[in-house]
Amino acid sequence: MEIKNTKRIKVLENGPYEVTGGIPLNQLRFVPDRQGVSMAYEEGCRFLLQEKYNLCRCGRSKSKPFCDGTHLEGFYGKETATHQTYDQMAGFIEGKHINLLDAESLCAVARFCDTNGTTWNLVEESETAETNEIVVRQCCDCPSGRLTAVTKDGKAIEPELPQEVSILEDPAAEVRGPIWVKGGISVEGADGRPYPVRNRMTLCRCGKSKNKPFCDGRHMQNQGEILE
Repeated sequence: MEIKNTKRIKVLENGPYEVTGGIPLNQLRFVPDRQGVSMAYEEGCRFLLQEKYNLCRCGRSKSKPFCDGTHLEGFYGKETATHQTYDQMAGFIEGKHINLLDAESLCAVARFCDTNGTTWNLVEESETAETNEIVVRQCCDCPSGRLTAVTKDGKAIEPELPQEVSILEDPAAEVRGPIWVKGGISVEGADGRPYPVRNRMTLCRCGKSKNKPFCDGRHMQNQGEILE
């Protein structure tokens, strides 16, 4: 008998994300270097495990990351994202010793792609195994899944991630980052249509994205705000 996967995130019309299936929730901070480039993740806190909870999508809740109903005062959260698969969205970049897939519309400005030189330059110039390892690490650290390293024999390299949700914070930029959905959790639109399942996704939580429900980096316009 087939066991149905109950872990799901439902986008509620002009409302929050409804998370069901007992999905673990934590807060992660980007750990930057002196230039503000993201080098690693650091856990800030882990929230009490709940079978069901609603996460703020409008950016105005006083109970972040949870919804407090503020969206009822007026939030237009119409989804505009494509239902294309990652492979359909991504462009192919051929490198010397390792290749790259790049779905630019998914960028969440996490800046892991800038460590030790940009991923794109490293792919084009890679000559050593060490450089290839840096490319793979940068791609795997990309929370939105924009970048994927691909071996010369065509194998896409994906990190092993737990099925959990992480609230991302960006202290270097002084902004609240997106919601990181990991491990192939299903995201369903307000119309009931599911988006293609991916290992890494970032959902908008500032309410400003033009690629809803996914993050497009517009939270960076809020630089200087106080993190909670």
